[in-house]
Amino acid sequence: MSVHGSLVGAATLRRLRLAHGWSLAGLARALVEKAADLGQPLDAGAASVQRSVARWESSKAPILPGERYQFLLAHLYARGADGAVFLGSGSDFAEYLDALAHLGESEHRLAELRTLLVRTTTDVGGGLLALLGPSTQSALATALADPRRLDEALLAAMRTAVTDVNAQVGSLPFVRLQLLLAPVIESCRRLLDGPVPEPLLPVLRQVAAQAYTLGGRCAFETRDDVASRQLYAAATAAAGGSGAPWRRAVVHMSHALVTLYSTPGVDAAQQLVGAAVRDARAGGSVTVRARAHALQAEIAARAGHERHAQSALALAWYDMDADRDGDPSQSSFTAAHLRGFEGVTQLHVGDPAAAHDYFAGSAAELIAPRERVQRAIVVTDQALARIRLDEPESAAELLHGCIDAAAATGGRVAAIRLRRARGDLRPWRREDWFGDLDDHLIETLGA
Repeated sequence: MSVHGSLVGAATLRRLRLAHGWSLAGLARALVEKAADLGQPLDAGAASVQRSVARWESSKAPILPGERYQFLLAHLYARGADGAVFLGSGSDFAEYLDALAHLGESEHRLAELRTLLVRTTTDVGGGLLALLGPSTQSALATALADPRRLDEALLAAMRTAVTDVNAQVGSLPFVRLQLLLAPVIESCRRLLDGPVPEPLLPVLRQVAAQAYTLGGRCAFETRDDVASRQLYAAATAAAGGSGAPWRRAVVHMSHALVTLYSTPGVDAAQQLVGAAVRDARAGGSVTVRARAHALQAEIAARAGHERHAQSALALAWYDMDADRDGDPSQSSFTAAHLRGFEGVTQLHVGDPAAAHDYFAGSAAELIAPRERVQRAIVVTDQALARIRLDEPESAAELLHGCIDAAAATGGRVAAIRLRRARGDLRPWRREDWFGDLDDHLIETLGA
């Protein structure tokens, strides 16, 4: 944190306070009242809180608000003057998080604050509209009434909203993500059916492809396979008209993964992965190409094709090591993710000891909230490797944590892998530790 950055953060906090019409004393009273409203009354009086506010906004040596005050301030700045919640780009809440970043707060903590407020919004029946804001809501209503009035600013806001929802994967259950996403999915459908200005069509299709793909995954995770297939078909069509083949590759990869767990065998998933690889090679994203080759390796390994799997992994690492500056994809696919694919390949057509080490290394780096679902899958696979290494009780210890993660997110893939791991442990079903694992599965996931 630089001195200049901290002063910028302090000035931003002061500007936000004044924009809400609060004096130092007024903000102190608002914080005390908010703490009481939330059932977390402060020990300090208003005068003491006022001195803290002054220190946060100091023009000489500002300090970062403590975590408790950060939480209270987040609740205050999540609402506009009209009392409506607005968390999206351009909101006071977004500006508040930026101020905390300037004052030295970590990205992880900022993500936690955002997740807490999004969760609160869905708890009280709000949804995507909280991520759009009043002016964007008005512009969206106007465009839905007359698609010819769609503009670039509205498309940018819709794209940001989808990105915001996607960022909550692993932090919120998939059923809540569906609620957040439903309005933008329906808006994209209606706009694509209308007379949208021709120059804006490619961008609208890009936004629609992102929304439909995430919607397809959420539908799958919540066990609605019919809706999932329909959304992936719509996403494929939208991405195909976006002018960027790598975008359709992203759709194919997501579709392939859910197909792998909803359709017997690997043939259907293999066809989708093949299409993803072709589109990725024709596209301009090295990151997407690396991920496509990694998924190709997994499917080949599951089919027992070791040489094909190893060749695809080599291509994935080649892409991963390439220069990715300016990559058009915002994918978070990293070397940690790729090590997970290395592990799957070793698990199916190689050495389970090597697979275990790959999984362990991957899990150690998948620590962001967004990676919670992926980490649960990787650790479950790590447990499978331990079973094959004749370490069943140690495998069960790993699976307990995966059960809790699967329950928190409602993730179907993690639950499917957990049940398969339990099946592999059946030879030890008379052991006490197996009974404990079985009880945990039944109590938490219902099976």
